[in-house]
Amino acid sequence: MQFFCSIFPLTMSDIFGQVDGFISEFASFAWGLPLLILLIGGGLYLLLRVRFLPFRYLGHTIDLLRGKYDEADAKGQISHFQALSTALASTVGMGNIAGVAVAISIGGPGAIFWMWVSGIIGMSTKFFTCALAIMYRGKDSRGEVQGGPMYFITEGLGAKWKPLAVFFSLAGLIGALPVFNVNQLTQAIRDILLKPQGLYSSGYSELMIGIVLLIITSVVILGGLSRIAQTASRLVPAMVVLYFISVVGILMVHIDQVPHYLGLIFSDAFAADYIEGDSLLGGALGAMILLGVRRGAFSNEAGIGTAPMAHGASKTSEPIREGLVAMMGPFIDTIVVCTLTALAILVTGVWETTEANGVTLTANAFGSSIPGVGKYLLLVCIAIFSISSLFSFSYYGTKCTSFLFGADKAHIYNYFYLISILLGALTSLSMMINLIDGFYALMAFPTMIATLLLAPKVIERAKVYFNKLS
Repeated sequence: MQFFCSIFPLTMSDIFGQVDGFISEFASFAWGLPLLILLIGGGLYLLLRVRFLPFRYLGHTIDLLRGKYDEADAKGQISHFQALSTALASTVGMGNIAGVAVAISIGGPGAIFWMWVSGIIGMSTKFFTCALAIMYRGKDSRGEVQGGPMYFITEGLGAKWKPLAVFFSLAGLIGALPVFNVNQLTQAIRDILLKPQGLYSSGYSELMIGIVLLIITSVVILGGLSRIAQTASRLVPAMVVLYFISVVGILMVHIDQVPHYLGLIFSDAFAADYIEGDSLLGGALGAMILLGVRRGAFSNEAGIGTAPMAHGASKTSEPIREGLVAMMGPFIDTIVVCTLTALAILVTGVWETTEANGVTLTANAFGSSIPGVGKYLLLVCIAIFSISSLFSFSYYGTKCTSFLFGADKAHIYNYFYLISILLGALTSLSMMINLIDGFYALMAFPTMIATLLLAPKVIERAKVYFNKLS
């Protein structure tokens, strides 16, 4: 035994610790100043270049979602509403519940302000990226029309830019994995349901949860995009409404605290009194800005490139319409849902009174305000959020696989994806969130570079479209 240990001195705990540390350093490096400039600076540039035009037509956007302008004979596979629902199924998810909790526990209330900034600028970014997904659709190896960053890079910028599209797709194979959502759903089931009932068994419980999620997910994703879109269009509206009602109930209980914490979000955004992360740009404020942008991008995915893959499948011949529909995603996700989560955590005081992180912190907020059933109500919301996200992310991974290896190989990714569900259930929160963060950063570089280069084409098309509406 001593001889064996001398050859293999590291335990599994040591190995996981080293891997966790490496992934953390990778994520921190990827989310450095260059990406911050690209996402926020680039998004702000796009917003100014288009002169806030899309924001003036929100009423028209609602008509688009209601199906008033649907084109039954247009190229594509799903409707405007189904495209938005599929995209929201991946964005309105654990990033809104666990991601916000992580932001507050590390950065304090001020981090939410920078998430808002990321969300507002992200609306402009989504408008451009998803308009491009329709404007420059390509064809896969089967001749089927497809959209997404990899296609608008090759179709819009030309074949010489294909290495950038390949880079995006390779990063997307990992970035689309459901490991964070599975990790947090497992944590929620363990802490809210199993442990209080004395049913928890370390390792075994996580494995069983992972297997159940694997079975549920396989039934939907192996049915293809149509089944994913149909399921998402039913689940997404229901989960947003249920979560909205639950959090509004919490805020009504603590209504006297709401104005104070709204004010604290603004004041702490520049004071950074509660930040626990490493400094950036010479101080805590820089660290908070990066944290807010990072969590905002994780939540709404604006500039990352996943949503254009869903919107690129929409049945429409008009890119600007899809851009308008897509820009509602960051608004619903970050401005509405993330704000509700943040206020629930802040007004209940659990962010200062407990050491909990991630989804458990949000669960504590629900439990303190809605005794008895609060945590279980959140568990239902978490289950819907997470499971709907599992369906959508698989589609993104298969699109990347199809682009890289051919449409006939796309289904292979689903099996890799299903295996990763078990990985997400059995590993730590820090490892999973840093893994996805890092690959999101890698996906953002080609998406934003191509979007900035092709922005004049979108602006030209937008002027023509909006002039017709006037």
